[in-house]
Amino acid sequence: MTKLKTFAIGGCHPDKHKTTSDRPIEDAGIPETVCIPVCQHIGRPAKILVKKGDRVKTGTLIADADDVISADVHSSVSGEVVKIEENIGKTGYPEIMITVKTDGDDWEESIDRSPETVADITLTGGEIIRRIRKAGIVGMGGAGFPTAAKLSPPPGKKIDTLIINGIECEPWLTADDRLMREKTEEIIIGAKILNKALGIQNAVVAIDENKPQAAALMQKLTRRYVGVNVAVCRTKYPQGAERQLIAAVTGREVPPGCLPADAGCLVQNAGTAFAVYEAVQKNKPLFERVVTVSGDNLDHPGNYRVRLGTPAAYLIEKAAPREEAAEIIFGGPMMGQSGVNPAAPVTKTTSGILCFGAQSVFRPQPTECIRCGRCTEVCPQGLEPFAIKNLTRRGDYQAAKKIHVLDCIECGSCSYVCPARIPLTDYCKLAKYEIRKKK
Repeated sequence: MTKLKTFAIGGCHPDKHKTTSDRPIEDAGIPETVCIPVCQHIGRPAKILVKKGDRVKTGTLIADADDVISADVHSSVSGEVVKIEENIGKTGYPEIMITVKTDGDDWEESIDRSPETVADITLTGGEIIRRIRKAGIVGMGGAGFPTAAKLSPPPGKKIDTLIINGIECEPWLTADDRLMREKTEEIIIGAKILNKALGIQNAVVAIDENKPQAAALMQKLTRRYVGVNVAVCRTKYPQGAERQLIAAVTGREVPPGCLPADAGCLVQNAGTAFAVYEAVQKNKPLFERVVTVSGDNLDHPGNYRVRLGTPAAYLIEKAAPREEAAEIIFGGPMMGQSGVNPAAPVTKTTSGILCFGAQSVFRPQPTECIRCGRCTEVCPQGLEPFAIKNLTRRGDYQAAKKIHVLDCIECGSCSYVCPARIPLTDYCKLAKYEIRKKK
């Protein structure tokens, strides 16, 4: 039996709760209005191109990338622009959004809406990167780094391995699993397109062992495509984190303070690979994505194809809530953000919306550290979260920097295993914020 791949240091095993893995992707439909943020990515907000009263189609460019590290934004519906103003997003902070009142679903004529899979890749590497940039594609696993910029590494950085991240290690989330099972060939072609953009012939689709159907389909279909292979990884959180995945698949280590390119690797989410396929082969901008809507407060959880800008409350209502939500999480429970505004919209980086009842969100008060060391054992970066917590409490952020708090990937493993229920990850986040603010 082939030994399953994984990373060596730390990790934990939270309950998976993958209850929606057998739920096929459904179309969520189109809400009456969508609120589309002009910054759904790392980098500068896109520059707004429309004004109140303008009519737009599905796929119309409404905000233009304002820098290399930025991304175009397209309308996800057809209708009238009724507002351009600040709204409260998922983080609780105001964000500039373009509100469109829908009047149907009239797509831009340039988009190929035929269901046939297009396998032949006719564009050059440079043309592919330009098409990806024009489509507004960003990393859809949660980080939101503009994909076109990621495909253009700095001079001297040679990429030889592309990893398609199909791990989806967060509990509850199954959107990538369903996408890999329902759009298998398109994701493989997306990997081939990314290979061509990078000028390489080595893509590896990494899949967690808890997704056997997706792994079997990928292994079967990749036999037809030179340069794309499959690696099945052992279930361990956070297996899907970039550095941990590179270590598992290639055995290489990304040095502290360095990028995956320094290890000759580039990692793209499975959903991003599918978006790349649609952009290059169908000329379709990124204006919708698959989102898992789940949690213990829903009678009909599932996976939905969702137009960007759709309110979270619209999706929760579709999934039939049992009672008023006590907590809504955008993303997964380990790294996601607790949503203070149920009307906050789905964005390019929204992999899931989780809805929990009052009984589930009871959190016991933290007690004093019992010096068990479990946080250090599970940290995949080899850090000492308890020490970072002590330094952060004292406000000694420079000392926290010296013990490498900036290497924290905010996976939440330390907080998850802490028997004293200390929010260790939050202390790491605070220290990182204060260090960067002073810098």
